Amino acid sequence: MNKQPDMNGGGVAFNFFSNQSSENPFPLLAMARSMGAVLPVPLPYSDGQKAWMITRMEEAVQVLKDSKRFTVDRRAADSKGFFRQREREFADAPGLLGQSMISVDEPDHRRLRGLVSKAFTPKYIQSLRPSIQHIADELLDRVQDQGHMDLVHDYAYPLPINVISDMLGVPKKNREQIRQWSEALATGGPGDEQRRKRIQAFSNYIVELVAEKRKNPQDDLISQLIQAETEGDYLSEPELLSMVGLLIFAGHETTSNLIGIGTLVLLDNPEQLAKLKADMSLIPSAVEELLRINGPVLMPAPRFATEDTELGGQHIGKGDIIITALASANRDETQFSQSDELDIARDLNRHIAFGQGIHICLGAPLARLEGDIAFTTLLRRMPDLRLNVPRESVTWRGSFNLRGLTSLPVAF
Repeated sequence: MNKQPDMNGGGVAFNFFSNQSSENPFPLLAMARSMGAVLPVPLPYSDGQKAWMITRMEEAVQVLKDSKRFTVDRRAADSKGFFRQREREFADAPGLLGQSMISVDEPDHRRLRGLVSKAFTPKYIQSLRPSIQHIADELLDRVQDQGHMDLVHDYAYPLPINVISDMLGVPKKNREQIRQWSEALATGGPGDEQRRKRIQAFSNYIVELVAEKRKNPQDDLISQLIQAETEGDYLSEPELLSMVGLLIFAGHETTSNLIGIGTLVLLDNPEQLAKLKADMSLIPSAVEELLRINGPVLMPAPRFATEDTELGGQHIGKGDIIITALASANRDETQFSQSDELDIARDLNRHIAFGQGIHICLGAPLARLEGDIAFTTLLRRMPDLRLNVPRESVTWRGSFNLRGLTSLPVAF
């Protein structure tokens, strides 16, 4: 925990933007909430640009829903510093995130999201249940007889990467390599040369994959996006590449971390785990609670104030950076009773792990279904699931916005 002098008049301001907070950021966030709903925070490489962290639910929802005052488009707010550093980092990676729907607001956001939204409707996602169930069973078949596995490597990662890759048309031979590239995106920071090379390799792969789909279209989502482009739906080449990169990365990274972190949280709460095994109908509710109490996304894409405004008793200047701490808002004591306690049957669980507003997670129905199938299959087939290493040896990976487990050895 890195402490810095308070910028808010009393107490301490914390440097949250450090990998040191990946394992257990919650005491830090609880302290932040006690200091206020909107706090000034130091931001690396910010060149003096002011940044604010939103710690409580009410203000978090305000920011996420108000895309006019708080935009994801950094060009609209003349941002600099930290985000220019990231632009340099991705300068040689045209296939990754540059012009994706998470970095623009209306009307471009509606146009881009509309091109893929049909593939993520609840009805269509439910039609995938048999194939997702098959993948989950096949993965557990491989390890069932040996009595132990690394839950992250053998189950939590391959399940969602196979699901999204099948949807997109990503060849099986490339899926393990995508894992390494995705880890580079999710971890590390500016100045990491190996990370930069992996990001560039991932981008080059996306360019090659799209080129191959142009030559040999198949019945998959990438081919459909290419077809939409040729039919005049205003999908530029940079937008197409960024969309494919976003779908590959976001389509598996967060769900993989939900399964891994969620399993650890259940193992850390044996009474709740026993309750869940006794009544598997609680699994959909348990998935929501696992997302609330320890979701994989600490913070979504930053927002930028488009005008001078007031929020949570603070004056926010035009161009200021707004960091919405989902992980803090989801434990807001004014919104949830016993907010730090896992309750798999919690009523009125209005968490914002998937965000809010126009940028609410497109893949939320898919993530929920994968979580449902993953936990149901795991607990049904391995009811004696337990940690196979000392609890203190479990290690984490991540950055200030995404987090997950590096591995989770379990026995059954």
